[in-house]
Amino acid sequence: MLASHNREYDVEPPYDINAAGDLPEDRFSDRELSWLAFNQRVLELAEDDQIPLLERAKFLAIFASNLDEFYMVRIAGLKRRIAAGVAVRAASGLLPREVLDRSLAKSRELMDRHAETWRKSVQPALTEQGIEILRWDELEHSEREDMTRFFRDRIFPVLTPLAVDPSHPFPYISGLSLNLAVVVRNPDTGGEHFARVKVPPLLPRFVNVADGRFVPLEDVIATHLGQLFPGMEVIQQHTFRVTRNEDLEVEEDDAENLLAALEKELLRRRFGPPVRLEVEESIDPQVKALLLSELGVTEAEVFELPGPLDLRGLFAIASLDRAELKYPAFVPSTHPHLSEVETANPADMFHALKQRDVLVHHPYDSFSTSVQRFIEQAAADPHVLAIKQTLYRTSGDSPIVDALIDAAEAGKQVLVLVEIQARFDEQANIKWARQLEHAGCHVVYGVIGLKTHCKLSMVVRDEPDGLRRYAHIGTGNYHPKTARLYEDLGLLTSDKVVTEDVALLFNHLSGFGRSAGYRRILVAPQSVRRGLVERIDREIQHHHAGRPARIRIKVNSLVDEALCDALYRASQAGVPVDLWIRGICTLRPGVPGLSENIQVRSILGRFLEHSRVFLFENGGEPEVWIGSADLMHRNLDRRVEVLVQLKEPDHVTELGEMFDLAMDDGTGSWWLQPDDSWQPRLNGADGTPLRDLQERLIATRGRRRTSDPIS
Repeated sequence: MLASHNREYDVEPPYDINAAGDLPEDRFSDRELSWLAFNQRVLELAEDDQIPLLERAKFLAIFASNLDEFYMVRIAGLKRRIAAGVAVRAASGLLPREVLDRSLAKSRELMDRHAETWRKSVQPALTEQGIEILRWDELEHSEREDMTRFFRDRIFPVLTPLAVDPSHPFPYISGLSLNLAVVVRNPDTGGEHFARVKVPPLLPRFVNVADGRFVPLEDVIATHLGQLFPGMEVIQQHTFRVTRNEDLEVEEDDAENLLAALEKELLRRRFGPPVRLEVEESIDPQVKALLLSELGVTEAEVFELPGPLDLRGLFAIASLDRAELKYPAFVPSTHPHLSEVETANPADMFHALKQRDVLVHHPYDSFSTSVQRFIEQAAADPHVLAIKQTLYRTSGDSPIVDALIDAAEAGKQVLVLVEIQARFDEQANIKWARQLEHAGCHVVYGVIGLKTHCKLSMVVRDEPDGLRRYAHIGTGNYHPKTARLYEDLGLLTSDKVVTEDVALLFNHLSGFGRSAGYRRILVAPQSVRRGLVERIDREIQHHHAGRPARIRIKVNSLVDEALCDALYRASQAGVPVDLWIRGICTLRPGVPGLSENIQVRSILGRFLEHSRVFLFENGGEPEVWIGSADLMHRNLDRRVEVLVQLKEPDHVTELGEMFDLAMDDGTGSWWLQPDDSWQPRLNGADGTPLRDLQERLIATRGRRRTSDPIS
């Protein structure tokens, strides 16, 4: 059964940033500019010649992919607000037009720097290692002959030249596609005509010419354009690329048929208005003027760059089998509390979780031998009666989905809450929803108007002493592939209080009951913001009473003004605040009289720091929470998010030690300054690299015993 529910959900009242007492009006930086600063840190990894070479190439590709999404969503949103005449200032005090102008200027600077890093640093270094990205003129004669045959056999059959003349209107240019703007001349009349040729997206971005030698696909096409326009003279060809608004807007009025509404919106996404035009810097001014006119973009939205465009193709180069040019190989290990119950067969997850809670830390702890095994064992166990699961994102060949299907086909009660509005995964999630439905799973979408972003799995098992629930609450998606690349935490437990909370929440998400009072979880949009602010205020009270007080928070983004103001008040009261933020941070640390007790660090590396952790000293009785929520409006107001409190002393100690290591001056990181700049602190005074947190955790997990400290 596919279902969605449009019902009441308790939410917190909006926060009035103008009612914040004596806090200064200029206390927030801009979120868009802060995001661009994050992507600059990604670029700085690509610029760092102490990082393995193919990893630097990958960071160039990540930068390009990140910026594409920024334009498709954030820049598109700014343009939409400006077009609608919305002149409301952001919390930073900037108007949408001011944010747009500054974002375009900063992204232009970063795109130029990105191209320069590729052209003058990474590409020459690859060449020295026998990996060459060549232009057509640099190929040897025999290689050109090979590429001519490749064009004839593999490329020419799929090309479609589209002419522009009175009977052929300017063609639609799909978002993120690579294209050739071609000018041809009729030798008989001398008339010149424009045509567009799309570079096939399913062919390799960089064609393998010979061992270690590659050529951009568009170069092969450009050289053979004469075959596409027989009898005409090709006098110009220029590469260009368009980015479009690809954010989705599904109205609540469509709630009765959310699936159909979303599929309709996905089709509309393809025709979103352009928000950026990238062209090679050699483009003819008249051709560029034609593109601007036909696409409806402004000069400020045009970016002239050295070729090749679209360096996302470097993902393929980074995946080459050259181990000496990558981070050392790393194989996740089974968590000690699970491996100790392994014999010749995989661990009995239910036996292990009856003994103790298990806190897994991916990718250091294996996802496949913990979370994936938990769900697979539940699907195969004849004593399991029901499985309930949220899915926000998962892989194309997901063993999680396969296990849920197996469970349903075995007669178990299986409820799957699929979030079909997970950005850019909508089509895949619609597919999973239908596949699960056909297998007999109960598939629901949750609460209309809210994305279900929490990471929950619950198993109900019939045991000799009665029914027992088991649960997993995580900070990351049930995605086996990204679990090897993303840093995340997850609690596996059979604790009766936690599992009862999870059961109540699942019942609320799939049924019609009002939200319940939970004992060990906080749930957005009902109580996450309020619960965190209460705990921040409690630290202030502890400090005033002379008891130990400290706040430590690790999230991907900190934007929410209510929480920023609460942290400012804590700093003013003298409470030390450590913030470990991967991406956006609109709070300004180190401002005298406001935030001199706040320090902000950012750590980037081979793994994407993704876990969310909240530690409160609590007068000497530390309280620790983990969960799915970043501190942003969308997470706290428009998503169902869950934080769970950790009770095991070992877990509290483990995360406290991890924080000590991250915030230590000897650990490489970026430090946020009061002027919104991020200062890299990756090397010591003598130029020696500082401690790499992730490499230290890899080494520690490799020899970990339950009593080992992580440092």
